[in-house]
Amino acid sequence: MAIIRWEPFRELSGLRNSINRLFDDSFHLMNEPGEVLGRGLGFPVDIKDTPEAIMLKAELPGLDKEDIKVSLNDDTLTIQGERKKEEKEEGAGFLRIERSYGSFIRSFVIDTMVKQDEIKARYQDGILEVTLPKEKVTRQEQFDVKVE
Repeated sequence: MAIIRWEPFRELSGLRNSINRLFDDSFHLMNEPGEVLGRGLGFPVDIKDTPEAIMLKAELPGLDKEDIKVSLNDDTLTIQGERKKEEKEEGAGFLRIERSYGSFIRSFVIDTMVKQDEIKARYQDGILEVTLPKEKVTRQEQFDVKVE
């Protein structure tokens, strides 16, 4: 009979690794661009800040513009949609499947005041372009405050 030494920290290390994997899988969106929360369709996005507008470009190949919805709620811009799976061909078998299908959603916080009635979205050749014109905010450089 052999005596096995119990190491409680090894068990805690295994638990920590399991928890880390759980969070890595669940919050992949925050770690790598182009990934989606969970296991859905991922897409890369470029966001540019110019003096006139915030401009977003997203790669969404293979979709119809009817499959894409863009919305702004408070300060959050959301892009969502669905890539439908192609019909099965009788007698054909897949050797490899790498393309993602299903619903997707990504949200971005826009921390600039925008003219909501002038937001434009255009989808062409698999590229979604969203332009959010900035609201001109005027402030006085100096003002007096009455002390009571």
